[in-house]
Amino acid sequence: MSRSTAQLSGLSEPAENGKSQRYLQLILLVLAAGAIYPVLYLRQVYQSTMLEVFAISNTELGYLYSMLGTLFLLSYLPSGWLADRIAPRYLISFSLVATGLLALWYARAPGFDSLLMIYAGWGLSTGLTFWASVIKRVKMIARTSEQGRFFGILDGGRGLVEAVLATVAIALFAYATETRGQSLKAGFAQVVYLYAATCIVLGVILISIRDSQVADAEDPVENQRPNLLRDLAVLARIPELWLVTAIVFCGYHIFWATYSFSGYLQEGGFGLSAVMAGTITTVKLWMRPIGGIGGGYLGDRFSTLSVLVVALALATLGMVGLIVFPVLNSLAVLIALVLFIGLLTYAIRGLYWAILDSCRIPLRITGLAIGIISVVGYSPDVFIPLVNGWIADAFPGLLGYQIYFGYIAFIGTLGVIAALTLQKRIRNTAGN
Repeated sequence: MSRSTAQLSGLSEPAENGKSQRYLQLILLVLAAGAIYPVLYLRQVYQSTMLEVFAISNTELGYLYSMLGTLFLLSYLPSGWLADRIAPRYLISFSLVATGLLALWYARAPGFDSLLMIYAGWGLSTGLTFWASVIKRVKMIARTSEQGRFFGILDGGRGLVEAVLATVAIALFAYATETRGQSLKAGFAQVVYLYAATCIVLGVILISIRDSQVADAEDPVENQRPNLLRDLAVLARIPELWLVTAIVFCGYHIFWATYSFSGYLQEGGFGLSAVMAGTITTVKLWMRPIGGIGGGYLGDRFSTLSVLVVALALATLGMVGLIVFPVLNSLAVLIALVLFIGLLTYAIRGLYWAILDSCRIPLRITGLAIGIISVVGYSPDVFIPLVNGWIADAFPGLLGYQIYFGYIAFIGTLGVIAALTLQKRIRNTAGN
């Protein structure tokens, strides 16, 4: 075996990596993922504030996120290609710094045309150069028996990072707007500056880490020349891959619904202020480390798919609960329901990538498989903002949220069916 081949084998076989080395790599990935995305999705805590600060409508906000989702959709396959060919450290560091610099522009509350450019830039910096390399790296450093916990730690850990940042951000926002009496624009700018600085600083730190601390070598490749059409044909013949895609698609719908919780709490007639609604949704973010890590460990302990089925089913029932909540007329129940759905949603996100390990996908085209799943599974990024914005403007107030959550509950039901089907196929395969 050549020196280069030996190096590649050492990096590609988790069994040959020390446990501390593998967890160090995981922690670095968690920090990167936890820092880069929150500024893109501040709407989940500050939606009403954003509409006022940027002087835009719900429909225009939907356009921004639809364009962001479209760029994600176009980036996922190239992202998988890059993940196999460029050292993750460089891709991740570039993504963090670029995202932070765009956030500095965002904090100035520019006009709608500039917002379109910023969201387009974010689509490339967090989609094209970031996404697939993180997912594939986690899959590679985790042993088969650790897939659930590693992906659970990735999602739960990044959720912990997001929750810490969100807690500091809401404190800054409350201090600026309520204690010091500053405008919503000034308070929101401080929030964005916090996220921008975090991304830039972390990006600089990651690029300075020596190669021995982060696996930067190429992934092992089988002794055959890459052929995109042939590889796509191989993946197309794996039914389990498409069931995983359906599960991600449906689970991501449920996650998207959580972005509207702040607006639902503030505009649903419950008498909650922007700070109170933001505080509740910030507390919800603290459910992510519990749901993600807890769900991952339960998946490894019992069955990843079984835990995923239960989480999808309960989250879907939770959406139904939000629809009928006004009948209950209890603020405590409402808060508990929002937090419960958040807990389940993050468990789902921590589990649906772990089931990829059961699909018998060749390692050399895992990046491509991740790209395919992401293109379809995360396609709600394109149309959900438009659906949400249109419903919110056509049916203002509580009714609009009830219609929207009803749609999410329907899709969640389809996700449960897809997960049960995948579970049956895997059992049948194992029995043969």
